[in-house]
Amino acid sequence: MTTRDKLLDAAASLMREQGLANVKTRHIAALAGYTEATLYKHFIDKVDLMLAVLSERSTAFTALAEALARTSGDLETRLTAIARALIDFYGDNFPMLASIFADRKLLETHKDKLRDRDAGPYKVNEALMRTLRREVEAGTIRADADLYGAAGLLVGSCMQHAFLGHMGWPGRLTDGKAATSFVRTLLAGVAS
Repeated sequence: MTTRDKLLDAAASLMREQGLANVKTRHIAALAGYTEATLYKHFIDKVDLMLAVLSERSTAFTALAEALARTSGDLETRLTAIARALIDFYGDNFPMLASIFADRKLLETHKDKLRDRDAGPYKVNEALMRTLRREVEAGTIRADADLYGAAGLLVGSCMQHAFLGHMGWPGRLTDGKAATSFVRTLLAGVAS
């Protein structure tokens, strides 16, 4: 295992356990068995490290990217795979990311650094809008459908469902049933 991999494993563990805002890079480095200077040889800053954790240490991220890239097969099945991957992604990563909202200065710094890297949570909405736009071109979604609204409804409902999973709502559907429900409701409004 490389030094970078050990640092990523330590970062993923601490960020998910304590939240991004509460984790110090020196603690990540120490858990991995290195100095903080070693961490900064591999990552520009904590945002760079967090983005690497999300893309390289989240199986849900990989599943989401694959689901968004899929272009063949039944539209409902493909969108349900996207919804399921979104639920898994938000469920896995919500505890890590939620803590930054408690500190306004940290949140602003975090947003600036994401913007500098052309990254951020809106990228999921943009990718889903591209997927939906292809479906408009294929004739499976109405040409007058509000793709911004459709993407926001699906992403938002999946995020809320994942959040409720952390809150222990007894009436919550299983992730699979929720994904299917969200997609069928969405398609009822936009399908050709």
